[in-house]
Amino acid sequence: MRPPKLDPFFAAVSSLQGVGPKTVKLLGNLLGTSAEREATVADLLFHLPHAMIDRRKRPGIAFAPEGAIVTLDVRIDRHDAPPRHSKTPYRIFAHDETGEIALVFFHARRDWLEKTLPAGGNFLVSGKVEWFNGRPQMVHPDHMVPADKADQLPMIEPVYALTAGLSGKMLHKAILDALRHVPDLPEWLDPAFKARHNWPDFMDALKYCHEPSGEEEFSLDSDSIRRLAYDEYLANQLALALIRRSLRKAGGVARAATGDLKRKVLQALPYDLTNGQREAVAEIEADLGEPTRMLRMLQGDVGSGKTIVALLAACAVIESGAQAAIMAPTEILARQHLASIAPLCEAAGIRAAVMTGRDSAKHRREVREQLESGEIDLVVGTHAIFQGDVAFKDLGLAVIDEQHRFGVHQRLALSAKGQGVDVLVMTATPIPRTLVLTFFGDMDVSRLTEKPAGRQPIKTVTVSLERIGEVVARLKAAIAQGQKVYWVCPLVEESEKSDLAAAEERFGDLQRALGPVVALVHGRQSAEEKEAAMTAFKAGEAKVLVATTVIEVGVDVPDATIIVIEHAERFGLSQLHQLRGRVGRGSKPSTCLLLYKGPLGETATARLAIMRETDDGFRIAEEDLRLRGEGEILGTRQSGTPGFRIANVEVHGDLMEIARDDARLILETDPELKSPRGEALRLLLYLFSRDEAVRLLRAG
Repeated sequence: MRPPKLDPFFAAVSSLQGVGPKTVKLLGNLLGTSAEREATVADLLFHLPHAMIDRRKRPGIAFAPEGAIVTLDVRIDRHDAPPRHSKTPYRIFAHDETGEIALVFFHARRDWLEKTLPAGGNFLVSGKVEWFNGRPQMVHPDHMVPADKADQLPMIEPVYALTAGLSGKMLHKAILDALRHVPDLPEWLDPAFKARHNWPDFMDALKYCHEPSGEEEFSLDSDSIRRLAYDEYLANQLALALIRRSLRKAGGVARAATGDLKRKVLQALPYDLTNGQREAVAEIEADLGEPTRMLRMLQGDVGSGKTIVALLAACAVIESGAQAAIMAPTEILARQHLASIAPLCEAAGIRAAVMTGRDSAKHRREVREQLESGEIDLVVGTHAIFQGDVAFKDLGLAVIDEQHRFGVHQRLALSAKGQGVDVLVMTATPIPRTLVLTFFGDMDVSRLTEKPAGRQPIKTVTVSLERIGEVVARLKAAIAQGQKVYWVCPLVEESEKSDLAAAEERFGDLQRALGPVVALVHGRQSAEEKEAAMTAFKAGEAKVLVATTVIEVGVDVPDATIIVIEHAERFGLSQLHQLRGRVGRGSKPSTCLLLYKGPLGETATARLAIMRETDDGFRIAEEDLRLRGEGEILGTRQSGTPGFRIANVEVHGDLMEIARDDARLILETDPELKSPRGEALRLLLYLFSRDEAVRLLRAG
């Protein structure tokens, strides 16, 4: 039950003055609330302005700078109304002691203007001054108030992101009404910490953002916005800490491993583990040996050998008598994981199977029965393995690959398939530290930073699409020498055709130029068609694989040495890096050709330059964060990971670690949030929609 004190914050926006059904719909569009849920007063108050207009400048007409927003104290001289049905604008001439100005109105109603700005009246007008044929004019002033009502003119005015049909005035009016209806809340910040940062109270911070006085310069880095960003981070970190605690409380199993299976797998491996892999395995084994549940993230760049670490983790769990599951985001990747570890499993006597949504009913039934009876030790599959009808005899470890493609709920669904399931999540998208804290604050992190021995550097070159003929000629020569090539087709902009059409067209072009050695793989093919194209490419029957971005994650063909990425300017940095990692996996030098269509914008130019400079995935991820923002990196624009409404990782990233430490300390000193500060923090959790965390508190 939400505390009644918060009811005014969770009142529907339709309860505000002047907000009718049409405006409710517009506010829903703006604030991103679903059709089923009307936007609330809190949603509205957390929609902060992104800039301010300062109307305090009063230079006088003759000294008003071109394009600047100014306020002028004028006397209205005369109206110059155009003839009816004329396209000429309506002009009102006015003056002050420095000169004359024309106030210009298009499609204006004469009666309204004569009533609003009568000749002989003194008015304050505010807006942008333009100089036209050497004379000043103001087109559609933003504000026009009689001189004796100067207090009605907002001197500092917030500017908001808007949606079609909703004006800034309508929005601001609703926000000011919302501010009048909500109460002050008890302070949830530590008093000494708040004083040290010189931060205002929560409600004062909100009021400053929406009703600025101009005393504090408006910026994302202002004390008021930093205070609100910290509140949002603290709610997020406290919720993650509570989820983590409840998972830990649910009790883990101390898994005792003899090391026999691990020894057999290592003997069958054709190479030695890197130091990073050894360290990660040691950290995971230490976690598994504890009676609490493991929640660990394994970050490793493309080709850093995460799969083998996952297999060695599975060995420890299987030795303790339990089962392990590895979940991959795509069928291609699931089958490939199994193919790469099958010989090692065989050498160690581990019974492994694959399970995807596209398997035949018979295969799925057999695998389900064997999982339930305990005949299968390790299952590799897509999300099909955590669906309702799949039961394990004793699931001990859930490994989730490409973590950011699965939400927290799917993570919990898989770990609920057994008693005290340990969870290892893996990602080849190196995630900057600030983002690990933001989205996965509930996890320990192991990083693989080295490439396995023998991996070759990849030469990255940018080439204009106008030179595509030369590129194809070079590929012809490379294929003649026995090289294999990936050709990745672009993410197509919606206004054009589908990416499938682009891939099919490029496939046709390349077949005509290079002959029948070209294969095609895309997301809408059946499993059999994809499998056939991949098998032909691996076996060398096809030398060129034209693909949409289905190959982004995990496809492994060690003798592929060239990758061409068409329209590279349309891809994000992390995605380009993932794609480039498809080559350079064997013993031969490799090349990545980034084909771009000019002219390039600033961001695209910066992206392609970084790709040429480095293959360090962690540096690339940091740059990607700088260029694109957190939601894009994690794919969360699509997958609905909790983005922040106020906090901005680039500007407020330094506050994240402080919030995490604060959350830990709070739960150590007041685990049930029963103290006065604890009670206030419960309000904070509700306010920022972290209700699940409060439910965990109640469930104990």
